[in-house]
Amino acid sequence: MEQSQNQAPAMQLVLVQRGDRWQVYQRLQELGIPCWCCSDGCLKAEINTPTAALQLWSVVRQLTAKRRELTFLLQRCWHCKP
Repeated sequence: MEQSQNQAPAMQLVLVQRGDRWQVYQRLQELGIPCWCCSDGCLKAEINTPTAALQLWSVVRQLTAKRRELTFLLQRCWHCKP
């Protein structure tokens, strides 16, 4: 899907702790999602598709969710029937 010339890319301001910011940045780069670490401490990501939005959410959640919650979700996935 191509973007029309009148539409600017959707920029998302991602607020994560400074210690986690580099990990989020690196993972988004690996996923091919353009992002920038700003001098004010925030991270900006260009989100143009629902898939990119879901990937952003997933990356941030992996760093911010409690271990217990992530373990529960993983166990639930193992018990899902195809």
